[in-house]
Amino acid sequence: MYGINQRCLYISFHFFVVWCHAQYVREQGSLTDQLSRRQVRVYQLYSRTSGRHVQIQGKRVSATAEDGNTFARLYVETDTFGSRVRIKGAESDRYLCMNRRGKLVGKPNGRGRDCIFTEIVLENNYTAFQNAKYEGWYVAFSRKGRPIKASKTRENQREVHFIKRLHKGPLPFPNSDQPKHFEFISFPPTRRAKRNRKPHSAS
Repeated sequence: MYGINQRCLYISFHFFVVWCHAQYVREQGSLTDQLSRRQVRVYQLYSRTSGRHVQIQGKRVSATAEDGNTFARLYVETDTFGSRVRIKGAESDRYLCMNRRGKLVGKPNGRGRDCIFTEIVLENNYTAFQNAKYEGWYVAFSRKGRPIKASKTRENQREVHFIKRLHKGPLPFPNSDQPKHFEFISFPPTRRAKRNRKPHSAS
């Protein structure tokens, strides 16, 4: 009996330690990282439903941009060690945000939690973006590319699925207008030296 109680206490303590570790990781992942260097990626977000790309034009957000449109080029900046990001329109200089009514808007300042999204990679290889302030609310667009009220969204809906694509327009960084190629140096073929063979002595 004593051995069973001791084993139960050990198992309970083990689960408690695992739970505390999971809580710590979750809390650290939800905090804004002020120390590390931010990683900025540049790409487009292709909407599965509209067949077009997300664009931020002032306060207006839609998913109607063609491939290579200047307003479809997005700067995606990491906010934490995890998968939380800020999404900024390269042309409009406005951040993708979500207000308390679940509407997507473009804001000049993206410091608030309503402008932070968690990237969720789904089993079908699509990516969903859940708002950090309003948990369970996702970025979503209709077939016509209009924003869908976030309170009506779910992770398994087609409307919240996106594909990250490289931008086909002009490159965003200076001094990179011409693609750089590797320079291969060709060396003349080397001939193997013949091994010195000892002459056979006539017997």
